[in-house]
Amino acid sequence: MIGSGLRKIVRRIGRKPEDYGKQSFRKHWQASLELTLAVARAMPAEAYDFKPDTQAMTFAELMVHIAAVNSSGFARVAGTDALSSPVHVDKQVIVQFLEQAFAKCAREYETLTLEQLNRLSGPEGRQATGIERLWAAFTHTAHHRGQAEVYLRMNHISPPEYRF
Repeated sequence: MIGSGLRKIVRRIGRKPEDYGKQSFRKHWQASLELTLAVARAMPAEAYDFKPDTQAMTFAELMVHIAAVNSSGFARVAGTDALSSPVHVDKQVIVQFLEQAFAKCAREYETLTLEQLNRLSGPEGRQATGIERLWAAFTHTAHHRGQAEVYLRMNHISPPEYRF
């Protein structure tokens, strides 16, 4: 049930309340894509094997991890197959994989039904709805992109500026 204030806004603008969530998700998914690609492109190709610690992922592994987890998370909700991670990993391949994964996720998002967004999945005690899994992709991406920005700074590279 939506409040009377939101109902007035909806009537004035002429959209259904559920469209606001989709519109917001699209906007922020695109912003996440753009910033993630800018971070990936900012690191020189010769530094893609950089890692700050022996137990950490390399910059390349971090970027592939972001794309692979997003692809598998959205695929789980949509009932599709995740993209296969590239075997040969260089800067060009990784940037393309990021582009493909974000685009696949955006396409799948557009096809999701309310039932898919509300469906619980996962092991007992760790179940989440489809929409929770999609929002988790934002959190996961931001977390690892933040790590990647630290990697840039450790290589004396200023990270790209975030645009909301």
